[in-house]
Amino acid sequence: MRIVKQTHACVRLEKDGRTLVIDPGGFSEQDAAAGADVLLVTHEHPDHFDEGRLRAALEANPAAELWTLRSVAERMAPAFAGRVHTVGDGDAFEAAGFAVEVHGQLHAVIHPDIPRITNVGYFVDGAVFHPGDALTVPGRPVETLMLPVHAPWNKISEVIDYVREVAPRRAIDIHDALLTDLARPIYDRQIGALGGADHGRLAPGESRELGGPA
Repeated sequence: MRIVKQTHACVRLEKDGRTLVIDPGGFSEQDAAAGADVLLVTHEHPDHFDEGRLRAALEANPAAELWTLRSVAERMAPAFAGRVHTVGDGDAFEAAGFAVEVHGQLHAVIHPDIPRITNVGYFVDGAVFHPGDALTVPGRPVETLMLPVHAPWNKISEVIDYVREVAPRRAIDIHDALLTDLARPIYDRQIGALGGADHGRLAPGESRELGGPA
């Protein structure tokens, strides 16, 4: 399986000529969802869910389908009958050759005064885990953790402890559009030294083959 990093929280997974895209939001490339056979959205915040990008992908490929939580599904389902599926914690399904498990229930706390919304993470092919906007631990071995490295709801100590708790073979940064280049070496050094796993990042458009050396 090949992973392609898009800007911010969006990633593409490619396998056997099929493509799965997670969280093509408003911070990601305009064509972030293009060519997808499977679309997954973790929650409704606009940096993860962009209705226009999803509609374009579903219209361009009549066989493409979307799996997401109820708040997003309710907005997308009327235009794409039978192609939008609502999922929640504990669900599992197969789509276009990808096996997907759903983990998690709530978005991380931004501030106690802000109500928490639903957030789900996706574990793909028992190898790649994308938690969305939460520090969800899937409770099983993870080869590649997509690590939400910088957000209004986290701090670096929490990120480091999350890597330690999940204990992946490798962690690759996501949710990084607001992290300046000046700060990146600090994050790289501290997460790499203290997280206990191989840690790295991919520039938008850069890819990595998974299953080989970390």
